[in-house]
Amino acid sequence: MTDRYGRPIRYLRISLTDRCNLRCRYCMPAEGVPLRAHEEILRYEEIVKIAKAALACGIDTFKLTGGEPLVRREVPALVAALKALPGTRQVTLTTNGILLGAQLDALAAAGLDAVNISLDTLDDGQYHALTRRDYPVAEVLTTLRAAARVLPVKVNAVLLPETADQWLPLAKLADDPGVDVRFIEEMPIGKGETDPGISSDRVLAVLRTAWPDLAPCEEKRGNGPAHYYQSGALAGRIGFIDAVSHRFCAQCNRLRLTCTGILRPCLCYDDGIDLRALVRGGAGPDELKKAVEQAIAAKPEAHCFAAGHGSEQTMNTIGG
Repeated sequence: MTDRYGRPIRYLRISLTDRCNLRCRYCMPAEGVPLRAHEEILRYEEIVKIAKAALACGIDTFKLTGGEPLVRREVPALVAALKALPGTRQVTLTTNGILLGAQLDALAAAGLDAVNISLDTLDDGQYHALTRRDYPVAEVLTTLRAAARVLPVKVNAVLLPETADQWLPLAKLADDPGVDVRFIEEMPIGKGETDPGISSDRVLAVLRTAWPDLAPCEEKRGNGPAHYYQSGALAGRIGFIDAVSHRFCAQCNRLRLTCTGILRPCLCYDDGIDLRALVRGGAGPDELKKAVEQAIAAKPEAHCFAAGHGSEQTMNTIGG
């Protein structure tokens, strides 16, 4: 299904929880945020019903996010249920990697197609300061390499002023043929509204000091808006997700489902359609399909970050 601007909408990001085992400073405050009560969170069977409605509208790709999705139990069972739906093309997962090692085999067996691992620095001191937790980076890297042996892996690194010395070490992770490294401009949401923005152009200039032959490549490396560069010295690719400096709204193909069941047409805006109320009110497949169609029809032409109208919610509540 296409929206009113002719964009095919094929991709649904599904937040499983607002909870996380980290407290990344650009995602939530140090003390955390008020957590939703258990009964407010979509149950897995409700997510599957919504996914069926999305499939009926032409959406065939699902990304499981959080918070940290793996703090919720039985995620492999949800992966398997989504993969079993007729028409599902791909189910992927975004995680901080801390709980991934223990669940990797089960996720792969359930049919997970790929995993994104959020990692903004390889320096333990920086990592502890950013995440406000003392997990060792080495353990995340061990899990990352294990995952790359069984699934395509993308490293997601948010661009922050204090991690400029980590851009080259992070990019070097693309030495592994199973790993792409993507640099993400910080969204002006929550704490990100006050941070100085770092553009992808600045990072690319730094990376070319190590890999002068980095050049754009037209390969399709995922389902989202990243654009990629390749070097003869790197087996993987370097990607950029630069919604702020290089607005890619004209190619946006996604909706977002919050953990409380709000279907949001755009990350930037707080409005959406309450699918939890519909599901729990006994809505059938046709009514849910109509609601998804309504969200697609309401998708704005572009985000509003440049105008200073970013969402008032923190990223953990939206589904990062």
